[in-house]
Amino acid sequence: MEGATIPHKMLSQDAFSKWLGIEIVESKIGYVKVGMTIRKEMLNSMEKAHGGISYSLADTAFGFTANTHGKYAVSIETSINHIEALEEGDFITAEATVNLQKTKVGFNIVEVKRGDDLVALFKGVVYRTNKDWE
Repeated sequence: MEGATIPHKMLSQDAFSKWLGIEIVESKIGYVKVGMTIRKEMLNSMEKAHGGISYSLADTAFGFTANTHGKYAVSIETSINHIEALEEGDFITAEATVNLQKTKVGFNIVEVKRGDDLVALFKGVVYRTNKDWE
């Protein structure tokens, strides 16, 4: 399967990402940008988006990007820094800005933005299996 189409296949099989309303903005080998709108049911008790929302969007961009190389890739470590609070109606994007593949291990940095403003910074490490995407 061509690498740039793998994220579309992944999204079609990903009930959680579809529930979040994630859409693929751009996809090519080694790079994926996804986006979504913050909905009321995603807010915490302070009327701000729950941190898990931006984390989930970044994790999706991370996973999709890691798999564009054609092998099943699974997360082995991730972290996020939340920089700005998000509100209902905000449209945010997550873009894999660094993608390094070293044999079986890959490293990604994902920027989460509201417009041009950086709202979160995500780091992830994946393990690439021998299984090909078909």
